[in-house]
Amino acid sequence: MSHDPTQTVFTPISAFNSKRREYLKAHMLLALASTGVLSSPLTHAADAPKSTYPTRPIKMIVPWPPGQATDLAARVLSQELSKLIGTQIIIDNKAGAGGGIGTDAVAKSAADGYTILAGSSGPVTVSPLLQKTPYDVEKELVPVAMLGLSPYVLVTAMNFPAKDIKELVEMFKASPGKYTFATSGTGATAHLITEAFNAALGIQGVHIPYKGSIPALTDVVSGQVNYCIETAASVIPLIRGGKLKPYGVSLEKGSSVTPGIPAMSSTLDLPGFDMGAWLGLMVPTGTPKDVIEKIALATEKAMSSAEVKQAFNTIALEIDYRRSDEFIKYLKNIKTAFSDVIKKNNIKVDA
Repeated sequence: MSHDPTQTVFTPISAFNSKRREYLKAHMLLALASTGVLSSPLTHAADAPKSTYPTRPIKMIVPWPPGQATDLAARVLSQELSKLIGTQIIIDNKAGAGGGIGTDAVAKSAADGYTILAGSSGPVTVSPLLQKTPYDVEKELVPVAMLGLSPYVLVTAMNFPAKDIKELVEMFKASPGKYTFATSGTGATAHLITEAFNAALGIQGVHIPYKGSIPALTDVVSGQVNYCIETAASVIPLIRGGKLKPYGVSLEKGSSVTPGIPAMSSTLDLPGFDMGAWLGLMVPTGTPKDVIEKIALATEKAMSSAEVKQAFNTIALEIDYRRSDEFIKYLKNIKTAFSDVIKKNNIKVDA
């Protein structure tokens, strides 16, 4: 086919611009490749590395006053965590409303990993079952790691006649409504555990509530009240001082912090009776999973340190580390157990 040299062939503007774009793109890619930028993960958002955590101090809120068991445990743990996680962990005591103020403060905090709750049974498990709380545990808080349990011990005055827990239970069952039990208050963890113990064995005791464990134990020591089931931390000094007689501990496997005191479950043939006050770390819902995992791993390592073990033993806390998934299961189980006790005994507290 002949070509007419008198006719000029024009390249459309769009085609020209397209070729120009391809030319510029090729030179750009060549330039970027020479600088190594193309091999950097920053070129793809999906491959971009997550921000290094932590980059500033972390606040651990303790919803109790200084010197309380949760506070003491949090302080010794925070020292180890600071070393392992690479930043300072600052303890912030926000006491009040039975632990509710501090718990709510964490629930409403930014979900960035820089606010951790030193959570415990009272404000997280028990309070929401008995009264309206400003926070919704299941919607606003995520369990990170369970640290341990506070065992509860059944005690009487030294002159109580029963030689062991089996004989004590026989005496209680033989005289319904005769024997009294003290607690640190209606709806307190001690109250729920005692009611669960009574119900499991068919004991009909008379509840005498106090405002705190100290006055409750004072009247048990004097014999004005027959028995109580209180934290190991509060009764061990009195047991060692020869003022209280111990009969059994509430944890199914027994406890290393109460040597020589048998587990109620095995001694009384109560399989599954396993109750205590838990302690664990929680963060606001929405906290990134990788951040939660980093806190959990550091916590697991911290809990195995000699310093933490010794400190927990000193304040009568049984170390029982559980990661998030196991912690969640435990919380569901103990919530169900306490909820059943509350319903069966129609336990109510003032709002």
